[in-house]
Amino acid sequence: MLIAARHIWSGGELQHGQALALEGRTRQLRPLGGATPDLSVNLITPTLTDLQVNGGGGVLFNTSPNPDGLDAIATAHGRLGTGAILPTIITDAPEVLEAGAGAVIARRDDPRILGLHIEGPHISKQKRGTHDARFIRPLDARTFDVIDRLRAHDIAVMITLAPEQATSDDLKALAARGVVVSLGHSAATARDAEQALVDGAACFTHLYNAMEPMTSRAPGLLGVALTADCPAGIIADGHHVDWRMLQIAVRARPGPTFAVSDAMPSVGGPDRFELYGQTVTLKDGKLVNAEGSLAGAHIDMATSLANLVRHAALPLAQACAMCTDIPRSVLGLPSQSVEEPGQSILLFDDAWQRMEAPTV
Repeated sequence: MLIAARHIWSGGELQHGQALALEGRTRQLRPLGGATPDLSVNLITPTLTDLQVNGGGGVLFNTSPNPDGLDAIATAHGRLGTGAILPTIITDAPEVLEAGAGAVIARRDDPRILGLHIEGPHISKQKRGTHDARFIRPLDARTFDVIDRLRAHDIAVMITLAPEQATSDDLKALAARGVVVSLGHSAATARDAEQALVDGAACFTHLYNAMEPMTSRAPGLLGVALTADCPAGIIADGHHVDWRMLQIAVRARPGPTFAVSDAMPSVGGPDRFELYGQTVTLKDGKLVNAEGSLAGAHIDMATSLANLVRHAALPLAQACAMCTDIPRSVLGLPSQSVEEPGQSILLFDDAWQRMEAPTV
């Protein structure tokens, strides 16, 4: 099969006017020349990478912290063009985190499962968002035990925490274990946030959200995030962050910014689910709980990429990198090439709609 593409993102570069020849597991990029393609598309890219996935396919990882739950979530996102995920356990009882870690260990050989994102419970009650305040606590030995279990299997770990819920020694210990410490859900001052970066933090979680708004004399965690040279995730659904604010962040930050879905079970699943005993409902494209507050996101990474191009007006190469290479680099993973044998690909049409990839 020969697929002609206006743009191809591969190996960290955007190419134009090329074609991808598919023959079994063999892939080759070459000029189209005078050949007649079997399919013409706008964009070809490797399937996408998402570092913050709470659920999908009707399954919330917190309520199904087992291998079957992981399989269902990864399958749902895979159908939508996301080839690799960092499943996320949000603030909950210690037993839930421990079970989730066990599930990730059981699926450690599954290339779709990149590790575990621990988002809470070591966050600020003031900036907890939809997280349940009952379970919020300072970083403790029990979480370190979970991390040590995962790292013993060389499994990647990202932890979102508030600087005010961990000591300097805690942050240094996490960094020494090779954990990606991401700052978020925090009311920290700029000084405390900067010290956390010195101590080992190396990322920021869903930029703008669950952070104090900055002012001219109180930049806070957000001000530090916008001026830091380390990576930061951002939700590109148009509900969590205004497109103009997203543009400001991407253009201003010296460090790389990457897209995350913060996806909930409604992605590839029904339009309502239970979270902490409350019903969360999809309304007008956003998920809201009983109080009307945002409760995660209803978006996949392919839609995020399209949004970055169509609504945030980012250059295509930057949008592609935000959904592929940058999140992979956060975990120390290399770029992917559409020419790699067996590499799954994602296709977009001229309207930036995801197309079904051919089976060869």
